Amino acid sequence: MEISAKTDYAIRASLVLASRAPELVKVDQVAAEQELPRKFVEAILGELRRAGIVRSRRGAEGGYTLARAPGEVSLGEIMRAVDGPLAEVRGQRPDQVVYGGVARYLPQVWVAMRASLRHVLDGITLAHIVSGDLPAHVRVLLEQPGAWQSA
Repeated sequence: MEISAKTDYAIRASLVLASRAPELVKVDQVAAEQELPRKFVEAILGELRRAGIVRSRRGAEGGYTLARAPGEVSLGEIMRAVDGPLAEVRGQRPDQVVYGGVARYLPQVWVAMRASLRHVLDGITLAHIVSGDLPAHVRVLLEQPGAWQSA
């Protein structure tokens, strides 16, 4: 699985907002704190606003803040807001793919993969990341042999 720059930036920008919630944070502050391109952050925050994840206020005292508490915003929700479904097979949802012959059971693997992604990404909130207190199911995965190996 490849995590796009857009998703990476969206989550990092959301973490800045989560760490300062409920105060309003300016785009320049978000961009500077995470060393992200300002224009990209501005566009991403706009997408997150349209998805109902962040709120904005215009003006000199304006900025962005989370629309809900950090413990109520999952990483999966942010990813879907900026990049669409967590898992697709050639543009289709895994449960809609049908193969014949020896590959007939492969869609079950794609559905299981999507379920695994959901389990991890929908089970982790911005609050978990900000605090460093990751859920038990994630800590278990991090301790598996080979979890930290590049392959």
